[in-house]
Amino acid sequence: MANNKLLVNERQTDLGNFMVGRLLPFRKKRQVGPFTFIDHIGPAELGNGQYLDVDQHPHIGLSTLTYLFEGEIEHRDSIGSIQIITPGDVGFMTAGCGVTHTERTPQHKRQEETFTMHGYQIWLALPKEKEEMEPRFDYYPSSEIPTWTENGVRFKLVAGNAFGKSAPLQGYSPLFMVDIYAEKATTISLKNQLKGEVAFVIVKGSISDQEERVEAGQMLISKTNEACEICLDAQTQLLLFGGAPLPEEHYLLWNFVSHSKTRLKEAQKDWENKEFPMVPDDNTYIPMPALKR
Repeated sequence: MANNKLLVNERQTDLGNFMVGRLLPFRKKRQVGPFTFIDHIGPAELGNGQYLDVDQHPHIGLSTLTYLFEGEIEHRDSIGSIQIITPGDVGFMTAGCGVTHTERTPQHKRQEETFTMHGYQIWLALPKEKEEMEPRFDYYPSSEIPTWTENGVRFKLVAGNAFGKSAPLQGYSPLFMVDIYAEKATTISLKNQLKGEVAFVIVKGSISDQEERVEAGQMLISKTNEACEICLDAQTQLLLFGGAPLPEEHYLLWNFVSHSKTRLKEAQKDWENKEFPMVPDDNTYIPMPALKR
């Protein structure tokens, strides 16, 4: 493999009622552009008492992006946002100086016997000058997200700028996130279509470039945007993530991201002392886990 590329396998992590596959961070590569955390949720069958219930937990210095293929998540946060995110929508919460939120299966889904949960939870580090901004929540229904077909391949521009188009969600630094599906085997040219580092996350099927084959559950990272062509097998779906690297190194401590290790410790202390804002009408609390030394 060329030394400007990395192949990453999902690492299984327990998230209560089901497992998630973690792709970022990775010890050899902490970020791709501003993307600092990518979890693959499911696909998992829920129901019959087994649901997604992530209690109150805090964030600083990042934005969370929720993107689903199946199932629904109800988002609630300490600034009063309440939003059910359905397949194809984008939920985008910017923590800034500090926010608390919950993620749960909506009540109406709990009336069904079983259903499938499948999607991605993503964190984007904020640029240094935006780390302490006021928290906010933005929601983009699937119908408002640019979607088009070229040569039988479906493209959906979830965020940022790519392929000569712009998404309503721009984020806070140059980035892109694209959902691509090929019904038939095909080749896509990426030349001059993307700017910055690129991660290819295979949802189903497989792709190959000149040197590497990448299967479902894997991620190929290119540290440059020189990859010109990728070959998609039939019925392949992949996500492209990336953009310009942030100029400062960013650090991760539990649910907190910052260019300052001191700021991370302050956030830890604030959460342990229950000094974060809280979600209205919710008394749950996830304690800070013991960190590995």
